[in-house]
Amino acid sequence: MCGAGAAVRQVLAEYGWGEELVSFRTQLLSWFRQARRELPWRGVGNPYATWVSEIMLQQTQVVTVIGYFERWMEAFPTVEALAAADEEQVLELWSGLGYYRRARFLHRAARQVVEEHQGRIPSTVKGLRELPGVGPYTAGAIASIAYGRPAAIVDGNVIRVLSRVFELRGDPRSTENHKKHWALAEALVDPVSPGDFNEALMELGSQVCTPRSPACLICPVREFCAGFAGGEPEALPEVTRRSAPKPMRAVAVVVWRVGPEGRELLVGPRQAGGLLAGLLEFPTVEREGKRWPGVGEVASMLGIEGEPVEVGELTHIFSHRRLQTRILSLELSETPEWSDPERWRWLREGEVEGAAISALTRKILRRWVEAEVLEA
Repeated sequence: MCGAGAAVRQVLAEYGWGEELVSFRTQLLSWFRQARRELPWRGVGNPYATWVSEIMLQQTQVVTVIGYFERWMEAFPTVEALAAADEEQVLELWSGLGYYRRARFLHRAARQVVEEHQGRIPSTVKGLRELPGVGPYTAGAIASIAYGRPAAIVDGNVIRVLSRVFELRGDPRSTENHKKHWALAEALVDPVSPGDFNEALMELGSQVCTPRSPACLICPVREFCAGFAGGEPEALPEVTRRSAPKPMRAVAVVVWRVGPEGRELLVGPRQAGGLLAGLLEFPTVEREGKRWPGVGEVASMLGIEGEPVEVGELTHIFSHRRLQTRILSLELSETPEWSDPERWRWLREGEVEGAAISALTRKILRRWVEAEVLEA
């Protein structure tokens, strides 16, 4: 399917391409090998490192991923080390990176690799797709970058490059355009250096063919770009409006006490199956819509009494939710009998920041700390 065969010529002929393929590949690869960024997962020859980096890079900027990747590889240098870890360790290392489902899938897939493949990560797209959390893009990236297989990839950067080069109109997320992007990616991928070629396409989209103000004058393949020739490359791909995030309201109570080594905060894992499941959080009650939960709902959940003090309010945007949270503080002089003792535990204040908490919980903690400092 990849290569300069009849199928490739047929796909490219629909866009008026004849002899352009070889030059396009050559010019893109030449540019990439001179201009590519030095990243800790590039050129290491380690399929596990490639896999981890590709999962982390999903919906996350490179500059953010670098530190997380390095800490992860130090803690879990091999797939066996990751498989042997417990979920809380995994979530602690992922804390703040967001989209925690990725971490859980990576952890589950590592155990599958150890149990079913003796620790060897599959080298084919088909084999990789059988791992939890590995879709067509991730499978293509690992197969091409780590194993040199001529597999295609399509991510947001690639969609933007292909939409402009071939002047693809309409919603890039439509079924029709989805098929077009994959067919073109499969036709273009270099059979000799598929990993470098795929990384070059992504690098081009990230560094040159950007969503706004693309740097067309320094683009190594602008002579092939129909969008550039038409004078409006920035108009492609045609972006469709997303629906507004749905409103949610929450009340979070930072319950604390003075322990032998200083202040201790009450935390517990978020209930399984929902948003941010398994991550530690302060006692919280959430509600869909614009009606606030009552403070008494948190007290009932814990089985405690007391008059919490209001600390402030913050807004946190998820991909599909806009969550407004009221933050309250409640000091306990005595530790009550919890209504759910298996769920709640005390952590020293200094331990919470490094625990498996979400970005939202980290915001709540910092707001509470700021308020306590002002009160002191």
